[in-house]
Amino acid sequence: MSTVSGKRVALRPRRETTPVSRGAVMGLLGLSALYFLFPLWWLVVSASKPFGEQFSGTGLWFDGFGLFDNIARLSSQDDGIFWRWMLNSVLYCGVGALVGTALSALTGYALAKYDFPGRGALFGTILAAVLVPKVLFTLPLYLMFSGVHLIDNPLAVLLPSVVSPFGVYLARVFAAQTVPDEVLESGRLDGAGEFRIFRSIGLRMMLPALVTIFLFQLVEIWNNYLLPSMVLGDDRLQPVTVGLVGWNASHVAVPPPLVVIGSLVSVVPLVIAFLALQRFWRAGMTAGALK
Repeated sequence: MSTVSGKRVALRPRRETTPVSRGAVMGLLGLSALYFLFPLWWLVVSASKPFGEQFSGTGLWFDGFGLFDNIARLSSQDDGIFWRWMLNSVLYCGVGALVGTALSALTGYALAKYDFPGRGALFGTILAAVLVPKVLFTLPLYLMFSGVHLIDNPLAVLLPSVVSPFGVYLARVFAAQTVPDEVLESGRLDGAGEFRIFRSIGLRMMLPALVTIFLFQLVEIWNNYLLPSMVLGDDRLQPVTVGLVGWNASHVAVPPPLVVIGSLVSVVPLVIAFLALQRFWRAGMTAGALK
């Protein structure tokens, strides 16, 4: 029993988990982790083998070590165009994710904290856009960019990447749950402008959510293939995803082992980003779970 405001309230006994249930949960989590990590493990093992032996053996354990020689071969193929592709991907993802996160934060904050005509309809439209697969927009975007002569222009990749309905949805949810209206009113009473309140108070409270949106945007832009392959015909403007698929299609001009080695190198920036931001990402995923 517990006493709250002079009243005795019966507390529910805590439900204890059994060893069988804990073992079942841990077993399912282990199988899930194995399922998702197995392709990455195969990629690491295969890319580390001596050149030409990538597809020999089981692919589950190392058979010699030639990773540095493989990277040197990768760098010398086609005058080092692979690193140009990597730089393009970093630029597209970095700029797109940063600008997209900023726009999502502004839009989500406005939808959560300001009451204006049509707010519900606008938020409903954003939710509808979340449900529409982005691949359906590829052909209309190609026709539109072709009409304004933006084909073979990096803007044809950057402009669509800064629009994220899902990012706006997350920002709106997090702003509604983590930014108290009383704090905003205190800022207004102190004479702060709306943008200063957003920059000084709103952004700080929404930081975990913004890191989550940034990571989602980063992965989505990095893995995007269809749109860049349609709007970028110049090899030196293509991201690494399009470049590797092109290498894989030309088995005669490019040895297949280079595609495996390039695939391993191409995932390194994503791993670094997740490891560097995982503290904020975990906080962002659990923000608002308890009120």
